[in-house]
Amino acid sequence: MGKSKAGLLQGTLDMLILKALSLGALHGYGIGQRISQISDDALKIEEGSLYPGLYRLERRGWIESEWDVSDNNQRAKFYKLTRTGRKQLILEEQNWERLAGATMKALRAS
Repeated sequence: MGKSKAGLLQGTLDMLILKALSLGALHGYGIGQRISQISDDALKIEEGSLYPGLYRLERRGWIESEWDVSDNNQRAKFYKLTRTGRKQLILEEQNWERLAGATMKALRAS
């Protein structure tokens, strides 16, 4: 049971990171801020989850990174979607919509 829950949460985090980066390249802190912003502050991603997620997505080839200087003149690693990542985001969104629809259907069952 715990393993299934972790997989669902991990997949959700992957989708949120991909969605945040679909709006433009960002450094890690900026990705967390963007997810919070686009969810109207309903979702907060902790660094302990965000950075392993970024590394995982980079290993899969869905995002890529390069070092640059942030707005506050700090050296930071910036991430951006790859072409494969854009395709994966579409699949992730479709899967999430199916899962959400099935969950709502189950909750409405009488």
